[in-house]
Amino acid sequence: MQKKLFCGVGTALVTPFNKEQQIDTETLSALVEYQINGGVDYLVVLGSTAESATLSTAERRMVMDTVLSINAGRLPLVVGIGGNNTAEVAHTLRTTKLDGFEAVLSVCPYYNKPSQRGLELHFQTLADASPLPLILYNVPGRTGVNILPETVVRLAQSRENIIGIKEASGNIEQIQHLAQLVAQSDILPTRDFAIISGDDALTPKLLKTRDVRGVISVLSNALPGYWSETIHTIAQDNNYHYYGRFDQLTDMLFREGNPAGIKALLNIMGLAENIVRLPLTTISEELYALMRTEMKKQGLI
Repeated sequence: MQKKLFCGVGTALVTPFNKEQQIDTETLSALVEYQINGGVDYLVVLGSTAESATLSTAERRMVMDTVLSINAGRLPLVVGIGGNNTAEVAHTLRTTKLDGFEAVLSVCPYYNKPSQRGLELHFQTLADASPLPLILYNVPGRTGVNILPETVVRLAQSRENIIGIKEASGNIEQIQHLAQLVAQSDILPTRDFAIISGDDALTPKLLKTRDVRGVISVLSNALPGYWSETIHTIAQDNNYHYYGRFDQLTDMLFREGNPAGIKALLNIMGLAENIVRLPLTTISEELYALMRTEMKKQGLI
């Protein structure tokens, strides 16, 4: 049986920019240290929260190399490599130096709106090209397509290096159905297939039902210590009562889009500039003020 990876909290790292809209490697380095000191379990580089769609090939390499250097092998690292051109993504997987990373997180192809059969063939092609284990990423709100539980199970059964899925559909019933199918599979329980929440707000409930093993989190960029402790406690103690201390704040993070919300919160905490790249824009002054008030209320600023 594979060693269990990707339990607990994995932070979906932002990509900090300076006032010239360039990658701020000094701030990125400090954020990596902040995550490690906060007790998160692994880091996810170049996911949706990283604004990877707006980064050039050279900038993506810069982010990867910066995180690799600062992390220095202390935490497992996952890198996001995905897209809607199957051949291009497969080529990227074959040609990118991925030493130091444990797995690839690959989003469902967006805009094209493929069928379930198209999704299956897309991910099988990527699995065949990838030198690392593959974690599927289902986020219909961004991609316009939902990979169904039956398709996920067929994929995982067909390729040993498809080891998990980040589920951000927001559909608890779908995630629970997937967990049932995985448990009933003749193959996947022995391979330790990972179902990872992609939604901070739903994670406590999903952990209570034991349907997921943790979360790839946006909130932990700003509050790694609190969120790691909370997620670990819920996972270990089914009787633990989750009080939802930061539920309001989590809602605010996504009210005007991600990562605009988390970058504003990092700015309020003095950890990064409040800068995103077009076509994203920063959150409204009204929401920024609400966030700041909530952080004062919690005694964190």
